[in-house]
Amino acid sequence: MRQHRLAAAIALVGLVLTGCDSPTSVELKTPSQKASYGIGLNMGKSLAQEGMDDLDPKAVALGIEDAIGKKEQRLKDEELIEAFASLQKRAEERLAAMGEENAKAGKKFLEENAKRAGVTTTASGLQYEVLKKADGAQPKPSDVVTVHYEGRLIDGTVFDSSVERGSPIDLPVSGVIPGWVEGLQLMHVGEKFKLYIPSELAYGAQSPSPAIPANSVLVFDLELLGIKDQPGELATPGDEPAAEPEAE
Repeated sequence: MRQHRLAAAIALVGLVLTGCDSPTSVELKTPSQKASYGIGLNMGKSLAQEGMDDLDPKAVALGIEDAIGKKEQRLKDEELIEAFASLQKRAEERLAAMGEENAKAGKKFLEENAKRAGVTTTASGLQYEVLKKADGAQPKPSDVVTVHYEGRLIDGTVFDSSVERGSPIDLPVSGVIPGWVEGLQLMHVGEKFKLYIPSELAYGAQSPSPAIPANSVLVFDLELLGIKDQPGELATPGDEPAAEPEAE
């Protein structure tokens, strides 16, 4: 997955700039100029999240300028292939180191969190605390439920929030990450839990998106609004973190 995102980001980096002006002289007035800037901004963020934060923007601009101007390329294809391979290797090494750091930080966080009053740890390692009690029905694995949620990393960074979007979602209890499958079945309709999900009950060593690094402990405020009688159509938010990631 990381390799696919990196390859796409490198392929799209040619869209970052549309001319050879210096950045300070570029105007951002027309829709085309604004969209061009947005593409560059998004690609820059994507590359930085992939560990490509040491790219040289001036060299990127020079390559784009040569391509647009149909000039002879300054490096041979063999040199570029070797450079991309080196870049890929360096990015993977950085992401692997980050994953190890996340695993250590997550373990320490859960160990300390388990000592807090009101926090319950299940046999699987899932931790939860009840924020609001209710006596509604409890969902079964075969049910479809309606929930509101907000997901954070242990540093407080919000990576997804139906609350922020202002729209709860419907989802199958058995079709989400293990931490949610277990947590939802502990809840009664009307209750609100805070779930502390170990990485092995979330995405483990896999990073489903740049917003959720590998080996991340995930913290969710989860409110069970209802259990649907019929599955009907499920909401499909763009980057739903609790859904099982697609197989590579």
